[in-house]
Amino acid sequence: MNATLQLKDGTTLEAQSFGAPVSKSGEVVFSTGMMGYPEGLTDPSFKGQILVLTYPLIGNYGVPNRDLWEANRLMVSGLVVSNYIDTPSHFQSQNSLAKWFQNEKLPLIQIKDTRWLTQHIRDQGSLLGKILIDQKIDYYDPNKENLVEQVSIKDINYLPSSKKKAKTVLLIDCGAKRNIINSLRKRNVSVIVAPWDFDPFTKEGQVKLEEITGTKKQFDGLFISNGPGDPTFVTKTISTIKKSLDQKIPTMGICLGHQLLTLAANGGTTKLKYGHRSQNQPCIMEGSPRCYITTQNHGFAASEIPTGFKKWFTNANDGTNEGIIHTKFPFMSVQFHPEATPGPYDTEWLFDFYLEKIKS
Repeated sequence: MNATLQLKDGTTLEAQSFGAPVSKSGEVVFSTGMMGYPEGLTDPSFKGQILVLTYPLIGNYGVPNRDLWEANRLMVSGLVVSNYIDTPSHFQSQNSLAKWFQNEKLPLIQIKDTRWLTQHIRDQGSLLGKILIDQKIDYYDPNKENLVEQVSIKDINYLPSSKKKAKTVLLIDCGAKRNIINSLRKRNVSVIVAPWDFDPFTKEGQVKLEEITGTKKQFDGLFISNGPGDPTFVTKTISTIKKSLDQKIPTMGICLGHQLLTLAANGGTTKLKYGHRSQNQPCIMEGSPRCYITTQNHGFAASEIPTGFKKWFTNANDGTNEGIIHTKFPFMSVQFHPEATPGPYDTEWLFDFYLEKIKS
């Protein structure tokens, strides 16, 4: 089936449709990752975005069981590839990419030159666009609303550790990737996963946590997940983080969580020209020659370091901030994904670093 990719700057590209025959609009962004499309496509940070994958062969290893996804559904608004492979071959494959998109009623299109399209987005900056198949639709800007509210869980989920006297971490779900939870749990930590707007410091919130955990000592650390969109919309989470910092509770953020911690500590954030979406972003640890290769997926970044914090990591490509850490208290955050999936596990040690702060 024929389709069209239309950008708001007037660019129009002819395409072939392999997914559902529906039109969708959103912010058109690109990712240079060479593998891991099932994990990437289910990353809630892609909510509201039409994703362009630069790797030329997509679909060749199919789609695995949902237990290996980062969320229970596709999070992209649409997918653009250069060469779709409809004959997957992999021992974990249970479906083709096309059927996955058809089942979830989302468009998957193939265009001739994703290289040119990526260069165009890189030069112009992220653009609004729409995939047109069955009907004409308007452009949609996902950065003008609170996307976190759309991807966060609705009810608290308690995942106790089998280890006696295990530490408990309260994870604020702003669109958490599944492997963040897995990374904490495999370190024998009890995890309370809470909605983005849950406030554990109110009387109502404390009663709720006591009911769930069965103890008045409800959590030892606060963790803020990744998620989509403009962090300035996520005011309720920012308010919760402020209270955590005031009470000197060990606090850590990842990706959007890094931006929210920055704002809660009175720092600043900014929208990047085209963002970082890849599995090979080099990040230098401040005060050392060590460079880590990281997985990233974000369009906003910390632009102003809060008082009392110092730079922790810096992007070696463009010099943007990739992490902050408090000079005195156990508060820290990173812009990249130490849990990976997909990508390198170079920075997985950060989970241990954070948990050591809780224990001490």
